[in-house]
Amino acid sequence: MKIDGRCHCGRITFEAEVDPATVTICHCTDCQMLTGSAFRANIPTSAATFVLRSGTPKSYVKTAESGNKRRHAFCGDCGTPIYACAVEDPSSYSLRVGTITQRAAFAPRRQIWRRSALAWADRLADVPRAEKG
Repeated sequence: MKIDGRCHCGRITFEAEVDPATVTICHCTDCQMLTGSAFRANIPTSAATFVLRSGTPKSYVKTAESGNKRRHAFCGDCGTPIYACAVEDPSSYSLRVGTITQRAAFAPRRQIWRRSALAWADRLADVPRAEKG
């Protein structure tokens, strides 16, 4: 599926090809901290199909609990996380689903790092809701 996306302020835009069946929710503590929430939704794309259309993300390298070093890219103006990838010569990018225009077409197919999941994340259906504010 061809997708496009952008950061919150619009400075960084991108396009890619993704497989909607590969959306993952990550509950690791890094994703919790980086989103300011309980988890992050990610979808992989091949480096061959990922194209930055505008802007240049800022990035930093973080060693995850797994021991893997990952480059985290974000907008230097608004702070929106865009992707993570290998530090050198990435073959794929882990896109942040919230930045994708077509995000409503995606549903998570698996969850990872469940040992770090916040207990209330499994009970969201029980929390009172409002359509606005």
